[in-house]
Amino acid sequence: MKETVNIQGVDIQLSQAIEDSSKWIGQADPMRQLMACWSKLTPEDLPLSPRIIGPPGLGKTTLATSAAQVIEQEVYLMQCTADTRPEDLIITPVLDAGGKISYHASPLLTAAIRGGVAILDEGNRMSEKSWASLAGLLDHRRTVESVVAGISLKAHPEFRCVVTMNDDSSTFEIPDYIMSRIQPAIRIPWPSRDEEQQILQYNLPFARESIVDLCLDFLQKAHHLDLPYSIRDGINLARYTSKLGLDDPREEAKVFQQALIQILGEEALDLDQLAQRRAQMSSQMPSMDLSDFFFGDDDPEARQRFEEDDEE
Repeated sequence: MKETVNIQGVDIQLSQAIEDSSKWIGQADPMRQLMACWSKLTPEDLPLSPRIIGPPGLGKTTLATSAAQVIEQEVYLMQCTADTRPEDLIITPVLDAGGKISYHASPLLTAAIRGGVAILDEGNRMSEKSWASLAGLLDHRRTVESVVAGISLKAHPEFRCVVTMNDDSSTFEIPDYIMSRIQPAIRIPWPSRDEEQQILQYNLPFARESIVDLCLDFLQKAHHLDLPYSIRDGINLARYTSKLGLDDPREEAKVFQQALIQILGEEALDLDQLAQRRAQMSSQMPSMDLSDFFFGDDDPEARQRFEEDDEE
């Protein structure tokens, strides 16, 4: 049964906290930095709302949930997308079968009310309009307004927030006034071989050591070549290889290759060639300036006049 609270005369149904017992393994520095952000030096001090940055699959959300376990606070996960609206982040009105409107608090608002930890997952997929609704919650005011429900509230003193962001191009550019509120940036690097081995063994206690080694060799080479294959990919590879079943352990490498093709595609079979192809594509991309958006190659004189005017 979901909890309902009354705020300024309006009944609001709260979201449920997530249950996640995942453990953060290795890379102590990102955990230390996040815990420092959430600490308070005095009762009047305010926690910071940092952003965790890194490629997909490195455990950004796991880091946040593990840190919440350390400080023994409830965790509320808000999945951000390009379609996330301001009201989705705060309060959504729902019309029931009887025609009555009920108000449902988002995971973020529920965390602010109950003093939990809010994780804005993949926050850079949200538009500026959605981010604008959170400006007051993420700065020293720690307040948020719901136009839909007609209420304004101040966050619980123990409320904590963190934003995760993937390093990829399918995102919105976050405006500076929001970036200044989600500081500092905590970057998660690729794990070392020992760290990656510990993570695989923790998540795959049933996998044979030889299968784990195949995954480690693949992942470490990919990291060295700066290819975007993550520990999540390694876990899926080892899990699927183990599930395929091996009557003859000598066939492990062959079965692992089959798993590699099905999960990551044939291009992952030759990492060196893939890295070279990506480097060539990157070097061949033409540089563009403002005039490229207005003038084609068939009008060089107009382009030249535009560039000369721009320089002046």
